[in-house]
Amino acid sequence: MGMIDKMFGLLFGSDRNVVRETVEIFRENTEAGAVRSAGIQRQAMTQFGAEFAVARQGYFDRFVDGLNRLPRPMLALGTLGLFISAMVNPLWFSERMQGIALVPEPMWWLLGVIVSFYFGARHQIKAQKFQREIVGTMAHVPQVLHNIKAIRALRFDSVKAADTGDDARLTMAALLPNDNPALEAWRRAAA
Repeated sequence: MGMIDKMFGLLFGSDRNVVRETVEIFRENTEAGAVRSAGIQRQAMTQFGAEFAVARQGYFDRFVDGLNRLPRPMLALGTLGLFISAMVNPLWFSERMQGIALVPEPMWWLLGVIVSFYFGARHQIKAQKFQREIVGTMAHVPQVLHNIKAIRALRFDSVKAADTGDDARLTMAALLPNDNPALEAWRRAAA
């Protein structure tokens, strides 16, 4: 019995627990980790509270506070501006949207992560998926370039916008002078 008492005393006695100390080498003590985490959070909250306890009275502080309030309204107004530009000048809008079609999917994810992180969310993207989607997006480049060329051909000021093609009757109608009352009135006034 004395030997078993000494063995248990060695493992668990004399204010030491060899088993617990050995396990804590490989696995964190959950209770001690929670105490450390609570201490860190308390320090962070104290620091944030001290930052906002100072009255912001200078012009620079007011400017930065106003700047911090801009992203949400700018996102909303920018989106409304895109809708308005699509109605006012569809060709201009279409050209810009064809350019946006070339933005790779991972860059949209990156933009989403940045915007989401700004508003408090966190996202991660895997590197392999990032590369695969870049290759997939780049495969669309010829189609997008063709679409931009077709859109630009619709502009009234593009090269050959008034080309009659192989239509001889239309070519002759364009070349032969016809009556122009405004030009005749101008000639009479000049003479």
